[in-house]
Amino acid sequence: PLVESGGELVQPGGSLRLSCTASASGFFLDWYAIGWFRQAPGKEREGLACQNDRDGYTSYADSVKGRFTISRDNAENAVYLQMNSLKPEDTAVYYCAADFRGRECRLIEDEYESWGQGTQVTVSS
Repeated sequence: PLVESGGELVQPGGSLRLSCTASASGFFLDWYAIGWFRQAPGKEREGLACQNDRDGYTSYADSVKGRFTISRDNAENAVYLQMNSLKPEDTAVYYCAADFRGRECRLIEDEYESWGQGTQVTVSS
């Protein structure tokens, strides 16, 4: 029960912040490791960033390291993906997902049990 928001059309070099929130009451994102993934047309889903629930450990894909930042706001029950220096190749549908099993997060799609429906990010001039 996750919902992504914040995707839109942005020019190359621009920034966006995506949000991941719970679609149902009683689902607290700070209980779970959360990952961000994306899927471009004709490509496989790619893991971008994840963050543990307990210790704040983060992991990033090389393709976004230094440009994207994952963060949490537990008071807002939200996880964010700040994306800077966007490139046309960042165009994709972006998803957040929750790993219920309480282990150190990894950017492996099969390790996440709950997914949002995605938000479209388009980087184009």
